[in-house]
Amino acid sequence: MRTRTKLSAAAVGLAATGALVLSSGGASGHGYTDLPISRQKLCQNGTVKNCGDIQWEPQSVEGPKGFPASGPADGQLCSGGNSRFAQLSSPRTPSGGAWPTTRVTGGQSYTFRWQFTAMHATTDFKYYVTRQGWNQDHNLSRSDLNLTPFLTVPYGGQRPPSTLSHSGTLPSGLSGHHVVLAVWTVADTGNAFYACSDVTF
Repeated sequence: MRTRTKLSAAAVGLAATGALVLSSGGASGHGYTDLPISRQKLCQNGTVKNCGDIQWEPQSVEGPKGFPASGPADGQLCSGGNSRFAQLSSPRTPSGGAWPTTRVTGGQSYTFRWQFTAMHATTDFKYYVTRQGWNQDHNLSRSDLNLTPFLTVPYGGQRPPSTLSHSGTLPSGLSGHHVVLAVWTVADTGNAFYACSDVTF
């Protein structure tokens, strides 16, 4: 099934959404991003070692919704405020190295992709990115981010398919290492799902 989703956000291009419906796998868990590859996916696929529980359930980074006014506390954004997945919020991998990055280009369109194991009724998907000159030496906080999402994808209470892609324009004027925070807000619960992806502009 192919759907089309309208994008609405400042400095965001309109793009088609290609959504491929696949059979749903697990009964537990919910969703994560794999484009650009998220920290939880890097742990799940073995690229980053010694991540703890998240390697078994990359789809479970769930926390209170309402970001940025509410939601997870500063320093716990990448783990959704979930102490079981605290490794995700650290500025370094469990082995002490840098999180692997995906190369991106500001001002150009990029396709973001989610994988779901439980397809909840959805309010929207929002994407935030760190400011130029952000503090890379501590756990990610709101002060590190531009709190206006660069991409918002309204979803009107619909349930997404097992795999969902949508495209938007990445911000211009950024260089070096940054973090993209993706937030999937569920419509019929008090929670959202969080995914941090490290990128290099």
